[in-house]
Amino acid sequence: MPCERKPMRYGHSEGHTEVCFDEGGKFLVTCGNDGDVRIWESLDDDDPKFITVGEKAYSLALKRGKLVTASSNNTVQIHTFPDGDPDGILTRFTTNATHVTFNSSGSRVAAGSSDFMVKVVEVADSSQQKTLRGHEAPVLSVAFDPKDEFLASACCDGSVVVWDIEQQTQVISWPLLKKTNDVSNARSLCRLAFQPSSGKFLAVPVESKVHLYGRGSWDHAATLSDDLLSQPINVVSWSPCGQFLAAGAVGGSLTVWDVSSKLCVERQKHEKGFSVCSLAWHPSGRQLAYTDTEGCLGLLDGVNTSISAVDQAPTKKADKDFDDLFDDDDDQLMDEGLSDSRSPAQKRATRNEDDDEDDDFRIPSTGRVKNRGAILDDENSLDTASLKFGEDKPADEEDAGGPVGPAAPPLLPSRPVYEGPLPSLPQKAFQAGSTPAHLTHRFMMWNSVGIVRGYNDEQDNAIDVEFHDTAVHHAMHLTNSLGHTMADISQEAVLLACPSTEELASKLQCLHFSSWDTNKEWMVDMPKGEDVKALCLGQGWAAVATSALMVRLFSIGGIQREVFSLPGPAVCMAGHGEQLLIVYHRATGFDGDQALGVQLLQLSRRRKQILSGEPLPLSHKSYLSWLGFTAEGTPCFVDSEGVVRMLNRALANTWTPVCSTRDTCKSKSDHYWVVGVHENPQQLRCIPCKGSRYPPTLPRPAVAILPFKLPLCQTTTEKGQMEEQFWRSVLFHNHYSFLSASGFEVDEDAQTQSEKEKQELLMKMFALSCRLEREFRCVELAELMTQNVVTLAIRYASRSRRMALAQRLSEIAMEKAVQSQQEEPEEQEEDLQYCSVRRSSEFGEAGLAGGRRVSRHAQEEEPEKNGPQESEEEAQTNVNPFAKEAVSPVKQSVTPVGKVARANPFKVSATGKSSVSAQPRAANILDNMTSSRKSTPLSGPAAKTSKSPVLKPLAPRPKTKTQSTLLQMASSKAKKAEEDKEPDLQKQAEAPPPVSENQRPKTGFQLWLEENRKSITADSPDLDETEVIREAMGRFRVLSAEERLSWTERAKGQDGDAEGKKRKRPGEQQRGGAEETTAHESGAKKKKALESSSRLSAFAFNQN
Repeated sequence: MPCERKPMRYGHSEGHTEVCFDEGGKFLVTCGNDGDVRIWESLDDDDPKFITVGEKAYSLALKRGKLVTASSNNTVQIHTFPDGDPDGILTRFTTNATHVTFNSSGSRVAAGSSDFMVKVVEVADSSQQKTLRGHEAPVLSVAFDPKDEFLASACCDGSVVVWDIEQQTQVISWPLLKKTNDVSNARSLCRLAFQPSSGKFLAVPVESKVHLYGRGSWDHAATLSDDLLSQPINVVSWSPCGQFLAAGAVGGSLTVWDVSSKLCVERQKHEKGFSVCSLAWHPSGRQLAYTDTEGCLGLLDGVNTSISAVDQAPTKKADKDFDDLFDDDDDQLMDEGLSDSRSPAQKRATRNEDDDEDDDFRIPSTGRVKNRGAILDDENSLDTASLKFGEDKPADEEDAGGPVGPAAPPLLPSRPVYEGPLPSLPQKAFQAGSTPAHLTHRFMMWNSVGIVRGYNDEQDNAIDVEFHDTAVHHAMHLTNSLGHTMADISQEAVLLACPSTEELASKLQCLHFSSWDTNKEWMVDMPKGEDVKALCLGQGWAAVATSALMVRLFSIGGIQREVFSLPGPAVCMAGHGEQLLIVYHRATGFDGDQALGVQLLQLSRRRKQILSGEPLPLSHKSYLSWLGFTAEGTPCFVDSEGVVRMLNRALANTWTPVCSTRDTCKSKSDHYWVVGVHENPQQLRCIPCKGSRYPPTLPRPAVAILPFKLPLCQTTTEKGQMEEQFWRSVLFHNHYSFLSASGFEVDEDAQTQSEKEKQELLMKMFALSCRLEREFRCVELAELMTQNVVTLAIRYASRSRRMALAQRLSEIAMEKAVQSQQEEPEEQEEDLQYCSVRRSSEFGEAGLAGGRRVSRHAQEEEPEKNGPQESEEEAQTNVNPFAKEAVSPVKQSVTPVGKVARANPFKVSATGKSSVSAQPRAANILDNMTSSRKSTPLSGPAAKTSKSPVLKPLAPRPKTKTQSTLLQMASSKAKKAEEDKEPDLQKQAEAPPPVSENQRPKTGFQLWLEENRKSITADSPDLDETEVIREAMGRFRVLSAEERLSWTERAKGQDGDAEGKKRKRPGEQQRGGAEETTAHESGAKKKKALESSSRLSAFAFNQN
């Protein structure tokens, strides 16, 4: 019994929905919670006719051109069909009616109500009514006996009652259901049904089974069940032939039984697992329509319930026919495209009954238990039903010695072989910011630039274009003669597209209103058989995705540009500036999930692909509902569950959920329709939709603003709130880095303010952790701080008498200084590799580590001009092209850092005054904390000199001085004449001269390079000096952080000892060795720990 499950269609707003066919099977009729009755010519009808019957429509019935509805105004109305003209009110109740149904002749209507009553009304004369009283709760459903003698009803009091209509009395009552106080709270709607024509059985859904009661005797005749059914059954419906019974369950299961054999012959599952609340058979018996509690309409097509196709009592089993079952027949049945009329089972069942050979054993066409997902089918699933079909035969007809006996047990139980997930229907292509195309008045596009509305009714077929800022362009009214269904709007143009017809090709039309010439419109025809599925506009370009799995690029003036293929059918596209975002089907989804891929392309002069087909993360059993960019250019999207996700460029281009619109919805049927996203200020601009997913065009809907909130844990606590604010601030300020790297101007004030907010949040979390005595957490937070904020953290820890924490924070400050120096050579190598001028004003990890902002725009222009091919001879000539020490107005001496073990981290300068700008970057931060209250870092003329171009700092140095580069180091090694002058320079150390490279302390990298130069040149003897340094940098970075730090400490120790000897004061040199005795040294070591603690305590409580 193969059938096809059609895609669900949105019919009504969320809530109870019912469906029925007209007597000719030409129309599908539905009613729903929105109060409308819709008349569909088919499931693909994009513009069904509708009749408004009230605020809500609870039930409907259709017979002989009369449409009866139960509405929220407590009446049962009647309309003509299909015209929909009102034809009066049949009856009234004190509350709303819950279910209505016609008798077989269409002369009577039965209605059950929430006021505990059931009424039977004559259609021709509504004054002829019979009222059936006796229920003690709201009525769930009613059903007429085909012979018009009895009426069955189910009630919330748990009873199922059979009434004698003429006597208006109860014939029998069964306590089968669970009691409840209202229809909305009932576990099941318990829609009863009498078997058509004969009325032999009354079908009653009880939990996950269907009980059959014999008419007249009212005995329990049989029970229909299925092992895969676990949820309560809502509704049952007999096929027109009376041979099959369909059931729809709460969990979305659709099951069809052959009543004569009690076999399940059809299993289907709602594509999203929503409850099925109504079923209706097509008069031909080959289609089964159903609706769910979300207002959607579905259809099972190809269901075979023809009476001629079924033999009810197989009488004999023949070995030959059994063998044939596994040979040719099953191969043909495996073909899903083979109709039932052509199947071997169908042919065998419809042959001449006088044929003895065929009469031996005939398989009913409905006896095949087959998985509807068309995933897996084998011989077992083919013949299980036919074998079980013989279980009801008398024992004397069984042939114990036949081949059927031993073969039957391993094939039981009767169920599909494949029980895994079923494939999901692929999402159709759509235009983000538009409402469905079948609406007569719809939004074709709503974005941050303007609104495009489409009208397609009897009066007009036109398009209205409205701009939010009228300075961009005035409003436009366009005649839609070509039938455009897609649109996009930007600051430059309006882009329209229409599908192809039998006569005309699919067309792309562009209204380039920003053009300076007089011809502002152009049009392109797509190749034959190729339709536009999605389109978008960018800065100076347009893109369309077509049904041929291609993306076509055009200039804004109409020039055809690149064409490339997509791995799957396009779903949606979005453009912003030079960025193109494409979402497409990368595979088949399962269990209601969509398997979508995403590509992000940069269409600048230097073309590159940022995202190359990565999976798009959607919520479970959801689909894509909006795709676009923030106003600042960050890609983001929204799924049908209302989750907004944004691309996190700083976290390897991953998607981070930033908001859930469902959290602010008051009802399940309410939704938010997104129209724009802003990062600064943080705003999600959307339109609230009451009871629907889309807003109406008139009156113009109001735009609401929702806040963002990252889904962190425990956001109700103070700690969780601050953590959420910090990481949201980090995410929403990543666009500064992207814009500056792309060559755009950045608001320096806004960037500074954002960095200030992040550091303030870190400091608040640090203070909270201190109060909670979480010192390890404090150290973790300090790792995220800038160097200046670590200073404040040290001060806070000291005043809180947390000396161990203050010492660890001091070490972190020193590590940040070293780290910033190690990262700068890496930046220089990137410059040598790419040779591009980059405008950088970002606060990256280097900025967080060093607490500084350096603009490298002017600094990198010189490397851009020279390039990495600069010869060694040029490097030798320009020993230090950026050195400014000779003309610096500030006279300073280089103070190297000695070994950390011998340093006093709490030492206060003797004069009580120190300049932060003159201290070494790796110096202990506590040594100058007092003066830092009065003097601001990087202030005065010292800060101005720090902006000199720097390529590769090698040694710790004051911020007022520049340093030599690796290229300069190479040139100094090449010119040995300058090394011979080193003694003369050392003699002049007392009067600080212009500092040369040879006087500077060596860094760890220089020390490592000296020891490993031979191995590098041995591996690559052809490398020149510049390439050797570049190779050395690569090898040095591969070392672990501990190894690099050890080399740095070795360099500091060597240089610190040498410099310490040079810088002894004359008085100290005259004292001789008497003061440097062993006793003096041991005494100093003993006092070291006490000295450190006492000085820190004195500092912490210093009132100055």
